[in-house]
Amino acid sequence: MTVSAVSSTTSATATSSASALSAQTVDYQSFLKLLVAQMKNQDPTAPMESTDYVAQLATFSQVEQSIQMNNKLQSMLLGNTLTQASDLIGRHVETMDGKASGIVKQVEVYSDGTVLVLDNGTKVPMGASFTVREAPAAAPDAPADSDTDQSEA
Repeated sequence: MTVSAVSSTTSATATSSASALSAQTVDYQSFLKLLVAQMKNQDPTAPMESTDYVAQLATFSQVEQSIQMNNKLQSMLLGNTLTQASDLIGRHVETMDGKASGIVKQVEVYSDGTVLVLDNGTKVPMGASFTVREAPAAAPDAPADSDTDQSEA
């Protein structure tokens, strides 16, 4: 059933997001456990310097901040990509080699890139070289019946 496939994909995505978050938490918890174990098991005749502990904590803090900054940058990049891609909807796109052209009807975003779906069904990767221009003006439809006045109702 199609619905099952959609819900399993959604739950797989949610599970991978949750496991990524838990992996970061496990790393932090593991670091603290290692630090405590190191303090408990150090040689009492030659204890570790407190500056070494501070250096370890500072290094771990820098790594944790880098991970958080990378996650935020990925979110910003995705937002920027969506903005750029949505601006192409309704525009005429043609690949530089001339093999594909048409009006962009929708944009599909995947983990490895963005794909433009043209009105003729052709899919063009957004990273491909292409030209963009205004869509040709559509032929005017039959004129609306201007004799009908809505105020008569």
